[in-house]
Amino acid sequence: MADNDMESVGGRDDTSAVEIELGTTAPSGGGGGDVEMEGAAAGEDTPYEKGPVEDAETTVIQENPVAEARPSFIEYLSSPIVTLLVGQEAQTVLTAHQALLSKSPYFEQLCQSFVEDGSPRSIELPEEDYYAMGSFLEFLYTGEYFPRKVPGQRVLEHDPTMPGLDDTGDHLLRHARIYTLADKFGMEVLKKLASSKIHCINSTAKGELAYARYVYAHTAADDTAVRAPIASFWAARSHALRAEAEAEFKSLCLEHPQFGYDVLTRVLDDKLKRERTEKMHPATGSGRKRSRLSASSH
Repeated sequence: MADNDMESVGGRDDTSAVEIELGTTAPSGGGGGDVEMEGAAAGEDTPYEKGPVEDAETTVIQENPVAEARPSFIEYLSSPIVTLLVGQEAQTVLTAHQALLSKSPYFEQLCQSFVEDGSPRSIELPEEDYYAMGSFLEFLYTGEYFPRKVPGQRVLEHDPTMPGLDDTGDHLLRHARIYTLADKFGMEVLKKLASSKIHCINSTAKGELAYARYVYAHTAADDTAVRAPIASFWAARSHALRAEAEAEFKSLCLEHPQFGYDVLTRVLDDKLKRERTEKMHPATGSGRKRSRLSASSH
């Protein structure tokens, strides 16, 4: 990534759109022998730009509306109200229409236990994050959640509650929590939307490590869609580890060995690719890989 502006793990072309159906269509709101080290000087918190990541976002192809009957949006709104108790000690009370909640396989199963006798319907969610749940409900009703992506750009709408440069990981974690919540609730489109927004956030090495720690603690080992970009990002920017966040990087590797293994695997894979390319297309001329020192440098 450029030494000055960095975008979070994996950039993306923002021209594609993410759509969702809610009855009717809801509105879319590494080196050769050595790993090369170059870039920021030690002690500087420099943002980094990340390269492309596959499957950061998707377009949902809608089915033929004649194939099956779908309820109108007003029918969703006329379904029973379900109370959601979020948190443990200080519970936050949220509400949502049952028919919309049932778009999630997780909630669909829970709602099947309700008795049709007019009694209150409530679900306790002691482990969930309040803000992530709010974004989840916003997505159910509108097909999007704030902040939205700016059309034609790899940036998000201005969020006054978040810094322009994420040095703590808070901005990255907001969307990461929505990603893991969507995974738990079986909402694939919301997962892809949250992932695409993560790639739009400017952050520093420390912010990225806080994000990586959360991902490796809360996602499955085979979730390459979110883990692979993180490993690729750090494998390509080893200079940042020494210059800005060596202690944090070491701590993360000890806490989550799979993270260190994934990064090392990317470094070695990149090294092998370069060696194969050099064998297939050998360099002509002197073959020197490093420039000769000038007389003034002696």
